[in-house]
Amino acid sequence: MARNNSDIPASFERAVLSAMTGACGVPAGSRVIVAVSGGADSVALLAALTAAGYDCTAAHCNFHLRGAESQRDMHHVEALCETLGVDLSIKHFDVAAHTAATGRSVEMACRELRYAWFTDLLERSHARAIAVGHHREDQAETFVLNLSRGTGLTGLTGMRARNGIVVRPMLEMSRQQIEDYLHARGLAWVDDSTNAQNDFRRNSIRNRVLPLMDECLPGATDAILATMSHLQDNKVLYDYAVDALSAPYASPSGSALALARMCDELPQPVVRMLLFERLKGVGFNMAQVENIMKARTGTARFDSGSHIAEVSRGHLTIIGANDAVLGPDEVRVSLRQPITAPVAIDVTEHHIREFHPERDPRVIYLDISVLEGDPVFTLRHWRRGDRLRPFGMKGEKLVSDIFADARLTADAKRAAWLLTRDGRPLWLVGIRASSHYPVTPDTRRYLQLRLHP
Repeated sequence: MARNNSDIPASFERAVLSAMTGACGVPAGSRVIVAVSGGADSVALLAALTAAGYDCTAAHCNFHLRGAESQRDMHHVEALCETLGVDLSIKHFDVAAHTAATGRSVEMACRELRYAWFTDLLERSHARAIAVGHHREDQAETFVLNLSRGTGLTGLTGMRARNGIVVRPMLEMSRQQIEDYLHARGLAWVDDSTNAQNDFRRNSIRNRVLPLMDECLPGATDAILATMSHLQDNKVLYDYAVDALSAPYASPSGSALALARMCDELPQPVVRMLLFERLKGVGFNMAQVENIMKARTGTARFDSGSHIAEVSRGHLTIIGANDAVLGPDEVRVSLRQPITAPVAIDVTEHHIREFHPERDPRVIYLDISVLEGDPVFTLRHWRRGDRLRPFGMKGEKLVSDIFADARLTADAKRAAWLLTRDGRPLWLVGIRASSHYPVTPDTRRYLQLRLHP
């Protein structure tokens, strides 16, 4: 009966639009890359976003892993895009070559290839985000999967509506709602036959574990999702505490920590978790963190594969594995996703309704127009003669004078980073923001950049 309800398409599309403009932070009418496999989730996502007025480009990956079925999926997506009047990009991948070159599993290889291509598409098309079709049941699967592997608070909070350039506007939707929408719209989908196989852990959780839990413990999936919501709230508090407790030990540029003093002044379990939260994003595990703590008063180097943790004179500095101690002189970065190197900076997009500015040099706010055109953003060390137009002041000021006002040491000056747009300084990171691209009464959306301590 529900499938004949004429209200289903409109209500579903309103919910997707609300999630996109709200939790996902993507304004209505924006250009979006939509990952479309041909399955029910991605077909519904593309149809709903198109109906909601987004400028969509569908992106389909053909991994050629299922023979004729892979070709069937591709042709189905081609027909769907023609029906919806949506542009389509298709990419063919040699998964075997990638696994041979990297040693990755097939599942991981597909993920790496897929998201590398999506990111390239996004940058070339100047789209605002990559939309994927994860839904309510996928969240529960993720919780059980991460729990079975062993995880912390982050792993148990599951997928976020927005994670950098990736958005998931259907996380609140159930599989049944998705299928009801497709039936009401008269849209067909294809099923991946491998989803019925339990060779992969996620498939086994989907096909066996969660149904058994709901059978033995009615409402188990709902309880898991409620727990995840509570843990997401707990993580907000946790992240705030991590920032607040780390801040007194961070250098002005955020590139080093006073490790020995931190170990002397804080309980060891607290230090261990603060360091782990700072280092896990660049590949260090808990065992390495504990060894770093043991070396706090000596000299030591630890390698994560991509980064080096260098302990010297009671301080901890993180550098790229192939970089000098102060990192490369200049690194190109994107403001469409969080920056992880050479310094860690969260980048998030917000509606002006959310604007509650902090007087904190570790945070800057930029009008969304900073992304217009085809700008090149870089992080580099300051150079003699560099000038910044400080926010709240008229005219420009030498960066060296800003350093003097802040009473920075020579080491801190050398470690400082300057964020530029097409060569123009926007932010002396963690120290002083420029007045370029300010949030004004005419601003509708803005970027918030927050330096990790």
